[in-house]
Amino acid sequence: MDRKKFLQRSAMAGASALAAGPAALGRSRSRAVQPDSRQDTFNLNYAPHFGMFRHHGGEDLIDQIKFMSDAGFTAFEDNGLMGRSPATQERIGEELARQGMQMGVFVIDKGGNAANSFTAGKPEHTEIFVEACRQAVEVAKRVDATWMTVVPGNFTRELPIGIQTSHVIDTLRRGAEVLEPHGLVMVLEPLSDTPDLFLRTSDQTHMICRAVDSPSCKILYDIYHMQKNEGRLITNIDRCWDEIAYFQQGDVPGRNEPGTGEINYRNVFAHIYQKGFDGILGMEHGNAKEGKEGEAAVIEAYRSADNFR
Repeated sequence: MDRKKFLQRSAMAGASALAAGPAALGRSRSRAVQPDSRQDTFNLNYAPHFGMFRHHGGEDLIDQIKFMSDAGFTAFEDNGLMGRSPATQERIGEELARQGMQMGVFVIDKGGNAANSFTAGKPEHTEIFVEACRQAVEVAKRVDATWMTVVPGNFTRELPIGIQTSHVIDTLRRGAEVLEPHGLVMVLEPLSDTPDLFLRTSDQTHMICRAVDSPSCKILYDIYHMQKNEGRLITNIDRCWDEIAYFQQGDVPGRNEPGTGEINYRNVFAHIYQKGFDGILGMEHGNAKEGKEGEAAVIEAYRSADNFR
């Protein structure tokens, strides 16, 4: 793909910007221009992921990051980062630095799951997680990351809920001991995917973070999941604000870009901005439409939702 020609065409597109591609909806700049001279970025730090713009960026991961940057995005996240080779991780980190982009979350892939839930209180489960935290430290160094997603796993239904919660807190404290000396933060994500999952609401997650009592254990408030599980988004964001370190989003229903469902994202984003949030909001959702048209629509959706000043 000839990216220079694409950007030149995009800059000339004018009223036909949507058809011309996402760069026409964001900023258009020469590769020689430094990141600090960006124009037409967003009020908040929205973070796309690999695959979201592959029809414009191509299959190469680095080219996709370049396209994200040219479209105005200042952050990036990759749930599957720990599964990539160290060489690929280093390439990603180097490109993010060149683009002046910030690394968002990646998932600690040996966190709680159906077979390794923190709620059971089994020492072997805790040790698996602690070792994964040690590995995550090395991954974080390669991409200059700060945050990593952790999910405690499923309910252990033969145990009382209080005992399960105590087990989760104990395990997370062990992980925080590994991460805290490096200034890294695990962000706990309450989910709506299945009723078997232990961590489901923002107040529950807030309580656990307070009990762990570490700057390395905070909340990932995923707006999509919290709309499904509890609603009252702005009220609950305010209630949990002191423990929220990261946001993700997707509209409901469908889990696609803002404006494709019922959430008033302009109001929610404006509220987060007005509270002074300078962290990352991960775009953990799909594209409502396929192909280049769908990718352009995602960028236009964020331009619209971010237009609150």
